[in-house]
Amino acid sequence: MKQRTITVSQKDTFCLGQFTAMNSPCEILVDGKDLALCKTLTQIAADETYRIMDKFSRYNPQSLCTQINNSHGSPVIIDDETHQLLEFANQCYLISEGLFDITSGILRKIWTFDGSDKLPTQQAVKAALPHIGWQKVRYDNNSVTLPKGMEIDFGGIGKEYAVDRVAGLLKKAAPNLSTVANFGGDLAVTTPKPNNGAWTIGIENPTKQGNSKAAITIKQGALATSGDASRFLLKDGKRYSHILNPKTGWPIVNAPRSVTVAAPQCIQAGILSTVASLQGEYAEAFLDAQGVNFWCYR
Repeated sequence: MKQRTITVSQKDTFCLGQFTAMNSPCEILVDGKDLALCKTLTQIAADETYRIMDKFSRYNPQSLCTQINNSHGSPVIIDDETHQLLEFANQCYLISEGLFDITSGILRKIWTFDGSDKLPTQQAVKAALPHIGWQKVRYDNNSVTLPKGMEIDFGGIGKEYAVDRVAGLLKKAAPNLSTVANFGGDLAVTTPKPNNGAWTIGIENPTKQGNSKAAITIKQGALATSGDASRFLLKDGKRYSHILNPKTGWPIVNAPRSVTVAAPQCIQAGILSTVASLQGEYAEAFLDAQGVNFWCYR
């Protein structure tokens, strides 16, 4: 296990706490210049994030997720937190009409989005499809049963869930202080700055050369981004997005390069940005129908 450390530093008008988790740089921004408080809040954030990783990461051989994936069709006892995440995954499956499916992570065994031109064969994709299908999973308040040969992967909602959990703990520890939990661009702001002030957040525009970013001001609430800026394949001039259709096993066609959504909670923003990407050419129409603020780049 990698060493789990935090660092804190003073910026112009805020303090910055940092650690690494969930394959992302994690930042805690604290309004003001109280470095000691920033260290305390960052440690709270790191402890909760690592707890979630230890419990739900498919990369951890001791996690509950791994236990479920290795159950070979036998029921696995779960707690209320896990049940609530499964309920949310079910809601995501329903609102996306089956396009968001936490059993589709098994496709990673045949797809590697490393910028190369190596596509899997039609036969390999077809062989994986019988092992995908959220509707085959059975769960209730106390247990979950996964058919043999199937897996679940909380990666599509885990980081956003962690952001919301951390933001709640930050607000509880410092209720009158504006803080930001930013995990690789998925973030939540706990409360406005004094005099109803806002934070300025930069979101990348992958369609432009260089470090091009759009500036967004946010007083409270969350942002989340979905896209294929760094994960794709390129063969014969055709770009293949890492955003896969679980019904076909192949990348979504005409998906935006990047979708950022604003919502009250990060897990809401995250699922809306992901489902929008899964809509392909209809991403903007889907988000318009949701009545949320969003930024799409193609």
